[in-house]
Amino acid sequence: MMSNSAQSGSKVIVIGELNVDLIFADSNIRPEPNREKLVRDFRLALGSSSAIAAAGLAGLGLEVAFVSIVGDDEFGHFCLKELARLGVDVTHVAVDRSVRTGVTLSLTDGHDRSLLTYMGSIGSVTPALVPAELFREAAHVHFGSYFLQDAMRPHWLEVFKLAKACGLTTSFDAGWDPAEHWDRERLAALLAYTDWFIPSEEEALRVFEAGAVDELPERLPAERGAVIVKCGSAGSVGLFADGRVEYAPPFSVQPVDTTGAGDSFNAGFIASKLRGGTDREALEYANACGALSTLAIGGAGAVSLEGLARFWPEGRRPA
Repeated sequence: MMSNSAQSGSKVIVIGELNVDLIFADSNIRPEPNREKLVRDFRLALGSSSAIAAAGLAGLGLEVAFVSIVGDDEFGHFCLKELARLGVDVTHVAVDRSVRTGVTLSLTDGHDRSLLTYMGSIGSVTPALVPAELFREAAHVHFGSYFLQDAMRPHWLEVFKLAKACGLTTSFDAGWDPAEHWDRERLAALLAYTDWFIPSEEEALRVFEAGAVDELPERLPAERGAVIVKCGSAGSVGLFADGRVEYAPPFSVQPVDTTGAGDSFNAGFIASKLRGGTDREALEYANACGALSTLAIGGAGAVSLEGLARFWPEGRRPA
């Protein structure tokens, strides 16, 4: 659990993409040509790695300001309403009539999901949308979907340098690279200004060109913060700058939908660290948040302090 010295008022800036998720769920979800198949459930949900993490952070009691852009359309207004409903400040989300809001189609069988994404406004966030005064008000800055935020990719280094100069901690999640180029040189430079890089296992192996998680320590750049690897049903591993390797086992759950589980993990890890948690406590807390989020369809809003207290009562440890 988090330490007794936890503080509840740390403001987080999340800079990122916004889109809706169209989630179709069933045990046999794979489409078949020239056949119509019925599915047991469907949801229109707030999507994007950055937005789900922001909603998770707000649900865990932190003050969160979101910086993004959406189209002036029904999906864009849905994103704004959902973020506000979930307690996220959307003052700095721009509405642009010249673009359409992005959409991800998610096909989930409860254990994994396949994604099809229409980019729309997803790659349109620029440094001009990020007010400098936000950095003077906050404790931490986070972003998700490094490989989808096309306009920001050349600028993350300057954003994180500014954040560090203002005394903030920093984190980001890679997401999958659709082009599978992995931008390793630029990522290595960014890691020198990153407190917590939080990729999935497969993303980490691709970025650092390793064959397995236990090979990662020798593949990581010398100048870096912690690399926190999400291993799904195998738990999580923290590779810290001082050479320590911490493993936290998973929680045993029967997942309904894994959409956003990694982003809920991100929120849990960041929230725990900002409240004074140890590295091991943060890994366990993040595992609990990720597991909890799989018990409902859709990622945003699946994690809250109340829900987590029911899921993981005081003293309970992962299975």
